[in-house]
Amino acid sequence: MLSVELHAHSELSYDGRDPVELLLEQAEAVGLDALAVTDHDEIDASLAAAASAEEYGLVGIPGMEVSSAAGHVLALGVEELVPAGLSYDATLDRIAALGGIAVVPHPFQSSRHGVAAHITRGQLAAADAIEVYNSRLFTGRANRQAERFAADRELPMTAGSDAHIAEMVGQAVTEVDAYHRSAEGVLDAIREGRTSVVGKRTPWFISVQQFGGGVRRRLASMWPW
Repeated sequence: MLSVELHAHSELSYDGRDPVELLLEQAEAVGLDALAVTDHDEIDASLAAAASAEEYGLVGIPGMEVSSAAGHVLALGVEELVPAGLSYDATLDRIAALGGIAVVPHPFQSSRHGVAAHITRGQLAAADAIEVYNSRLFTGRANRQAERFAADRELPMTAGSDAHIAEMVGQAVTEVDAYHRSAEGVLDAIREGRTSVVGKRTPWFISVQQFGGGVRRRLASMWPW
């Protein structure tokens, strides 16, 4: 059984803060087995993290968080950039063509680009897995809604810290019953639903800090003067 962080952001995300080295150090410190860095519409930091993961005793899983036309989709196991702005269905098709799996994060929270408000339930169920525990949700209602949706349709379930600072890596993890310790082993187990979720909510004041810091960094990137 491997303990895996599937949703974390580096400084390459417009709203992230820390370099991948700090994310890897945190993952090692809290006893994780594997880490996926999933930056918004960027993949270079994730590829660097995956290449260096073994130095920290970790399995590195390349990936990204894609801004589809309907909302956010995690592309795990891809080593090429999935373009932003594609339709939801085209995004899933592109991820599959690249050999990855599509996991829908925070699907029922429209304020954070959840897809559920813009697609049918059948389209949502076409994903490889549903993130049913995201540690940055304030009330937990959207988490419960995602879990009910996945359970009713017997879809694989994942969790993620959605960390935007290194200290929050490992706040929520997916326990994966992988047949071998590798990125492929983790992804195969997720596809087949051999997962369970473990986590705790990110403290509200840290979520506020992460949000505020993300806004400032995004504005700075748009207007650097």
